[in-house]
Amino acid sequence: MSFNSLLRSRWTNANTLLCVGLDPDPHRIPPQLPRNDALFQFCRVIVDATADYACAFKPQFAHFAAQGAEEVLEELIDYIHNAHPGIPVILDAKRGDIGSTAEYYAREAFERYRADAVTVNPYLGADSVAPYAEHADKGVIVLCRTSNPGGSDLQFLDCGGTPLYQHVARLVAGKWNRHGNCGLVVGATYPAELAKVREIVGDMPLLIPGIGAQGGDVLATVRAGRTGDGTGMIISSSRAILYAGSGDDFGAAARIAAMATRDAINEARG
Repeated sequence: MSFNSLLRSRWTNANTLLCVGLDPDPHRIPPQLPRNDALFQFCRVIVDATADYACAFKPQFAHFAAQGAEEVLEELIDYIHNAHPGIPVILDAKRGDIGSTAEYYAREAFERYRADAVTVNPYLGADSVAPYAEHADKGVIVLCRTSNPGGSDLQFLDCGGTPLYQHVARLVAGKWNRHGNCGLVVGATYPAELAKVREIVGDMPLLIPGIGAQGGDVLATVRAGRTGDGTGMIISSSRAILYAGSGDDFGAAARIAAMATRDAINEARG
């Protein structure tokens, strides 16, 4: 199944818009886990505990690569596909490079790691995004209005009377979305901009980080980002779920946090 099909199935059949971010911090992994396999076992427990409430899982590439744990990332994504088929995996890599190099980054994401979607940076323009989009069954989620305060340094630059982030939204929704497999990253920390992006792109999927530890408001996010049928959003929470507990019951604590977040989102959907 394509990324879009998997995502819509989870939105509808599992009744969830929650994306569980997998950003493991080695300093916060419970000490009772075996040291030689702690990273994988931590993520595995989180995945198993939260799968019922997830529309997607989103492993963050740097959190694995910085530990020399790319093989653990491969193993983890393979585990998700086998243990929880039907839940798409978004590789949060934020890649951005010239087209010839982007072809290899696309192969890395979709062939080596077997991700269903990947996040990319649009700064180098259309030819840097096209190699990902040519994988028509995969999702290509383009940075647009990010959740961090420094995003405004560039994303609000004037482009002929339009802020840059809105220009990006129009490009992606129009010229770049030839296979209908593009989405955008728009932070929950800026609900007014989120509403504007939704107005521009119609029903395009939006990956929305920033609730939980970053303080984004769930009700404001849902009101700003939902489509007409109450879906269209991949609302990501990482640290608030991953580190809901630190003892032997860290998986159970993560499950409770995921369920509560899923329920809060659904309540806001009405």
